[in-house]
Amino acid sequence: MAQAEPDSPPLSLGLFQREQRSLFGEILDWMLTPLLLLWPLSLALTWFVAQNIAAKPFDRALAFNLQTLSQFVQTQGNQVRFELTPQARDLLRADDTDLIYYQLIDPRRGLIAGEDDLPLPNDNSTPEPGKVMLRDDVVRGDPVRVAYVWLTRTGGERLVLMQMAETKGKRSTLAAEIIKGVMVPQFIILPLAVLLVWLALVRGIRPLSDLEQRIRARKPDDLSPIEESHIPQEVAPLVDSINDLLTRLTTSLGTQKRFLADAAHQLKTPLAGLRMQAELAQRETNPQGIRGSLQQIARSSIRATHTVNQLLALARAETTGRSLPVAPIDLARLVLDVVRDSVPRALEHSVDLGYEGPEETPLDCHIEGNATLLQEMVRNLIDNAMHYSGRGGVVTARILIDRYSKVQVLQVEDNGPGIPVAERDLVLQPFYRALGTNVDGSGLGLAIVNEVVQQHGATLVMEDAHSGQTRPGLRLSIRFAAPDAMR
Repeated sequence: MAQAEPDSPPLSLGLFQREQRSLFGEILDWMLTPLLLLWPLSLALTWFVAQNIAAKPFDRALAFNLQTLSQFVQTQGNQVRFELTPQARDLLRADDTDLIYYQLIDPRRGLIAGEDDLPLPNDNSTPEPGKVMLRDDVVRGDPVRVAYVWLTRTGGERLVLMQMAETKGKRSTLAAEIIKGVMVPQFIILPLAVLLVWLALVRGIRPLSDLEQRIRARKPDDLSPIEESHIPQEVAPLVDSINDLLTRLTTSLGTQKRFLADAAHQLKTPLAGLRMQAELAQRETNPQGIRGSLQQIARSSIRATHTVNQLLALARAETTGRSLPVAPIDLARLVLDVVRDSVPRALEHSVDLGYEGPEETPLDCHIEGNATLLQEMVRNLIDNAMHYSGRGGVVTARILIDRYSKVQVLQVEDNGPGIPVAERDLVLQPFYRALGTNVDGSGLGLAIVNEVVQQHGATLVMEDAHSGQTRPGLRLSIRFAAPDAMR
């Protein structure tokens, strides 16, 4: 039997796992890496400049000595004479560092004076008489700097070449001294620059450390915004985002706390009634009494279920309305679907439920919204209207469309007792119920409607449906903004 191989760790952990990066280290790398890369380039440029600087004064001295030496050349006819004075010979031997070579040569007759192994210039152009030229060459295996000039004979018909070569010892020494004078301070300045950069970064990110300590020192229940007066400008957007998150979190927690408190308050009465009816049923011996207690338990459970459903709908509208996906909504079709779903309940309660308006909304009039919340809103409006109209009531859902402005208005009206003007703002609050209606309810229907209206940027207006009558009814109108304005 083959042995099962031990489970190997997931490939992603070994290949794609990323270490946490240090902002301090990354900034330090980006600042020091160019500095360390430019330093060798600085050395190369310094060496090149030092070579040119060291060569110029010695080139001028070599050219001057060549011109001085050329004054001892005399021509008479075809004869060329070269006689050095003792002072001139001492000049050639005065340098203790470098060796000096000279040569006077006639291209036709050959060497006239000096060393015979000095290389000739390889000038392709016609030489200019009397102009001192400089070149680099090699003599007896040593690199030399050569100054040369073409001299004219008497009459100017023929030329002779005079050269003076000097080894590069003094030049190399001077160039090395220049490089040393420049490089030695850099060996001190570079570590000092690195230290100053490190100290500057430590000082620069100190506000981030202070911000971290302020956040860590907060109590778990402290969701107040972070103070923005002492933070760097670059971190301000991050702090603004955190403060926005804290604000939304505070709102969400507040909503949850209010939901829990409301749920506990509203469920207390139905649950107490259930318990009381159950205890009565246990003590009851008469079958009719037991039956009555069970009916009360059923009604209490229905009220409790309705209250829970309303609480959940309100919590969903308050906490997740803006985060739910939105899409173009055909409001007329949505309202018509809810009305059709509500027909069985209307027949059960003997309510005349109707719809007025188009079966479909024109495509350019579709509103941006969340279908789930809008259905919940319309359902609560119709249920609330049927509930308060009572048996024999008339409830009408209506869609009005302005084809020019593309504004849509949803109306739901009934012939119930209506709501006094003084209480129309109060009934939009959770658990508030208008006095004198004598109708059971949780007081959450219009609160849910108001929350969904706010989530969709609409406006809500309440007015009497039949002014002057004993039962004025209520017409509740929700005006949605034009599609272009919503976008």
